[in-house]
Amino acid sequence: MTKSENTDHIWARAEIESPCIKVCVIHPESRLCTGCLRSIDEIGAWSRMTAEARSGVMAELPSRAALVTKRRGGRAARLKS
Repeated sequence: MTKSENTDHIWARAEIESPCIKVCVIHPESRLCTGCLRSIDEIGAWSRMTAEARSGVMAELPSRAALVTKRRGGRAARLKS
């Protein structure tokens, strides 16, 4: 059992689970987390949201994937030149 598996039960609650995958990086253009696709406001308010509000956010997440596009350039692009 990994350390994460040992401690994840501490944060478990009887409510709609967070879509967080522990990859917390905010996309500079869309302002969405590239891991879970929530906005910074949704992430901050998650623990205070109603079950209905959380369900609404969860339903929207798949449609947000296109807003978080892969960055162009970077080291790989420079090496190709």
